[in-house]
This record gives sequence, structure tokens and C-alpha cells, in this order.
Amino acid sequence: MGNHHSRLLEAVFEERNRVFSRRSMLKIGAAGALTLGFATAVPAARMTGFAQDIALATDLDVLNYALTLEHLEYAFYRDGIGNFTFGNDPFGQSIDTNLAAIRDHEGAHVTALTDAIVAMGGTPVAEAVYDFGYGTDPVAFLATAAALENTGVSAYDGAGQYIQTPDLLPVAGGIVAVEARHASYLNLITGAEPFPNAFEVALTPADVLAIATPFIVG
Repeated sequence: MGNHHSRLLEAVFEERNRVFSRRSMLKIGAAGALTLGFATAVPAARMTGFAQDIALATDLDVLNYALTLEHLEYAFYRDGIGNFTFGNDPFGQSIDTNLAAIRDHEGAHVTALTDAIVAMGGTPVAEAVYDFGYGTDPVAFLATAAALENTGVSAYDGAGQYIQTPDLLPVAGGIVAVEARHASYLNLITGAEPFPNAFEVALTPADVLAIATPFIVG
């Protein structure tokens, strides 16, 4: 794994571990202070693709937050798949074929969220510029994929509480369930526990921003 990607993934996993450890010690009442702390700690120049004000005050805020995550995930697979050959997983299935299916799922999520935002009279957030750092290393690509998918599941779980329109709940629930399946599969093929806990840890938008920031370059 290249030095650049090793440093990038180290930063991502270090931040994930720090956030999860901190979240386990915080009570719900401290969420506001946590959000403020993360929002002020991240340089504004690294926040492209995330709203400068990441408070999820409306359904459009929630949808654009979800769209930001889906842009990142879709771009990762879209730009990376085809650069590697992964062979078969432990079940004899083609990893390449399954990753292509994940890519298509992420693309469908981008389309669905974009259409929903437009239908509600909003402006969909644009795709940012990313540096995933995996280069030509297939192991690095899979490790990054697993990091993104696991963070995405926790992000959706954390954002669900802000949805105000009941009709949007099945959409969000349908997406997060598929993201969890992606995460489980990628955990399995990278040697991690596919279902490590009985309950997923919900992350705030600021938590997710802190984890995703190393990938965002413009």
C-alpha cells in the first residue's frame, strides 16, 4: 500500500476510532456541543461538498447531506472500478461483479436523492473533488471502500432523526439497509467482522465530516 494512501487511511481510521470512542462516552444532551466542536475544528477550505452550516434543520438539509455522502461513494467506485482485478470472494463469487453492483447502487442513490430534492423545490448539492489515494493498490481500494461504507451507515442512522416528512422515511430506510449490506460484504472480504455489533453507532453530520474530510480536496 503506497505511503500516501497509508497515511490517508490511517487518518480516516484514527478519526473513526476517536469519534466512536468519544460518542460512547457522551450523553445525548452533549450533542450540540459536539457538533459545534467538530464544525469549528475543520478548515473551511476542506468542507467543499458539505454545507458550511451542517445543521439538519429541514428535510432538504437532510436530503442534501445524504446526497453529499452518496456523491462521495459513487465517485469512489465510478473512478476506481476497472483499475483492478480482484478475483473471487470466499463464496466463489466475482468481487469485481459485486463491486460493480455496489457502484450501480450508489449511482441509483444519487439519482433518487437528486430527484427528490428537485421535486421539493431544492437545489441538489454538487459533487466535490476527491482524493481517495488508493492508486493502483487493490488492497487499498477495498480498505477504503469498507471505511466509506461503514461510515455511511452510521451517517444515515444519525441523520434519520431529523427527517420531518414521514414519506421520506422509507426512502432513507431503503438506502441505509443497502449501505449496511455493502458494509457487511466489504468487511467480510477485507477480513473484518461483517456484523461486529448488535446496534450501529449513529454519527452526527459533524462526526461524519471529520471522518470524510481527508478524502475531500476541493
